[in-house]
Amino acid sequence: MKTNEKIFLRKSPPEQAARLVETIFGCKWSLTVFNLLANGINRPGEMVRSVEGLSTKVLNDCLRKNVEFGILDKCSYPEIPPRVEYQVTPFGDKFLKVVEQIETLQDDIADKE
Repeated sequence: MKTNEKIFLRKSPPEQAARLVETIFGCKWSLTVFNLLANGINRPGEMVRSVEGLSTKVLNDCLRKNVEFGILDKCSYPEIPPRVEYQVTPFGDKFLKVVEQIETLQDDIADKE
């Protein structure tokens, strides 16, 4: 075996996962939406009424991003008036566990300061 032989290759970051985490944490309302869903508030109108400063437009953008990433699922009911509800997908459950771990890490960092 040569002494200069390289054993390891450069490790690249997980691009899609990093973009997902960056986008969700970059949206100031996503974590609030997850909290609302955890508390049984799953309809957009009720979400807007439950959080001061949250507008319908911003909420819809936030929900759309989460649906595109597969974190949330949108369920539309063919009723009059129309009813829409959101729920966390199985992938979203996995992602929310990662979010909890990041929040725990943040608490540990804050405790050291």
